[in-house]
Amino acid sequence: MAKEKMLRDLYHEALKDIFFAERKILSTLPKMAKAAQSSQLKAAFNKHEAETEKQLDRLEQVFEEIDETPRGKTCAAIMGIVEEGQEIMKEFKGMPALDAGLLAAAQAVEHYEIARYGTLRTWAKELGLNRSVKLLDATLAEEKKTDETLTKLADAQVNQHAQAA
Repeated sequence: MAKEKMLRDLYHEALKDIFFAERKILSTLPKMAKAAQSSQLKAAFNKHEAETEKQLDRLEQVFEEIDETPRGKTCAAIMGIVEEGQEIMKEFKGMPALDAGLLAAAQAVEHYEIARYGTLRTWAKELGLNRSVKLLDATLAEEKKTDETLTKLADAQVNQHAQAA
């Protein structure tokens, strides 16, 4: 008979998923920064790369609180989003719409992360993992701020450049 799975099991599986996703994002951000034409977009990608490293450190601490080894499992969602970003980099290389496409791909990543971290924080709270709640909340706030920064950049510059050219 299979072991009954509880919220803690689901929480652990979701942690492995986001751990994989963050590591994948960390390896993708430098490529996006290199491809970006806008210096402001490059800077946003570089800043988020540094934040992602801190987020991975926080996730390791979250794993510690549940006495699990930090490790990931392949996240199909992030693989699909990253693949879309790679297609944009290839198909729009050197084109005026490249930065708009890169920014859209980055926001898809942010929205995925916001959804995942919001859920994890809620589950950590339900499980009484107070340290993890604080760690996950800090990362969630960063992801939301990054999304806001990207939206402002899209509205103020990137989308206009893509359209005007």
